[in-house]
Amino acid sequence: MENNYFVDSDKLSETALKKKHELENNPSARINHMEYMDGMEQIKSDIRHKVITSMNNYDYNSYTAKDVKSALEHERCTIEDFKALLSPSAEPFLEQMAEKARLETRKHFGNNVYLFTPLYIANYCENYCVYCGFNCYNDIKRMKLDIEQIEKEMKVIADSGMEEILILTGESRSKSSIEYIGKACKLARKYFRMVGIEIYPVNTDEYKYLHECGVDYVTVFQETYDSNRYEQLHLMGRKRIFPYRFEAQERALMGGMRGIACSALLGLSDFRKDAFASALHIYYLQRKYPHAEISLSCPRLRPIINNGKINPLDVHEKQLCQVLCAYRIFLPFCGITVSSRESESFRNGIVKICATKVSAGVSTGIGDHESKYTGNGNSSAEGDEQFEINDGRSFQQMYNDISDEGLQPVLNDYIYV
Repeated sequence: MENNYFVDSDKLSETALKKKHELENNPSARINHMEYMDGMEQIKSDIRHKVITSMNNYDYNSYTAKDVKSALEHERCTIEDFKALLSPSAEPFLEQMAEKARLETRKHFGNNVYLFTPLYIANYCENYCVYCGFNCYNDIKRMKLDIEQIEKEMKVIADSGMEEILILTGESRSKSSIEYIGKACKLARKYFRMVGIEIYPVNTDEYKYLHECGVDYVTVFQETYDSNRYEQLHLMGRKRIFPYRFEAQERALMGGMRGIACSALLGLSDFRKDAFASALHIYYLQRKYPHAEISLSCPRLRPIINNGKINPLDVHEKQLCQVLCAYRIFLPFCGITVSSRESESFRNGIVKICATKVSAGVSTGIGDHESKYTGNGNSSAEGDEQFEINDGRSFQQMYNDISDEGLQPVLNDYIYV
């Protein structure tokens, strides 16, 4: 598969530029992506083996229209049925899949659509992931919010009416320590009823600490479940270690988190196999940890600073809709999040079929909620964004649009007693 993700960076030092080119062109300069680094916890779990083995054996071209029809007729969707629904043979049956997915969604979630917003508090990163705007060799404006700035951003978001926040950082332990993230989470509890994090993977005891700081759930994108493709895209940093990242959600649950979210970044590799592996990852986690709230996201690639040509490979809206409907039919109890990476029209349609959660009032930059949503911020004190969003609707506009579709916007469904 051709790799179009590399960016030119003429502002790098000569030493950094040399290292960047060496990593891109000389695989022997990279560390083994399957070997744990010092300090990385190894847990005893067979989930990774089961998921990767099943994914590698999945031949979606072997499924026929007859297999798809049979899958749609079954009351309970098996793994084999799910494989058929993800196959190219299912594309002509998208309307039937959407109707079955809609009925499953209404059965288990009613007409509720949950709202949240992300808050990026730092964009420093120690990884070289060639498709990400935050990667350490991309020439962007870096920023880390201090606690006072974090509170200011949180107040702007909370004043809009939002009750759930997702706190994100670049993957840099040196710039965004666990203690720093913990302070931000404690502060978030002052303003929000639900707090999630999307940070670099950590060990069980660190997840336990963050849970004690007020975190409800953890989101980690595996990016791609194809370990060979993963190696080609993650050239440096702790994120390069494939098994440690895969096991992050399980460590989070072992650390006491109430919920977790999984996903592949569709378009990095074969999207059908990645979608299959993502759902199977959830399937096995759900059976091992039946008490946990588990959800799936479905992000597609978006353009980044210094490379506006990045787009999802062969994953068009029709294919994305097929994946989401198959997710819902296979995992009827699972939450499904569709982010602002997707267009307004797509999100308006998909919440009526199978998505149960959407972001609103989104910024993927650092420290710019005030300038974006009140017009009073200082743009010179802002860090660059991770990727371009597609749907920039405010919280209030999203709330109204969901209501106008006959659905019920939900800000929080969990009460601590």
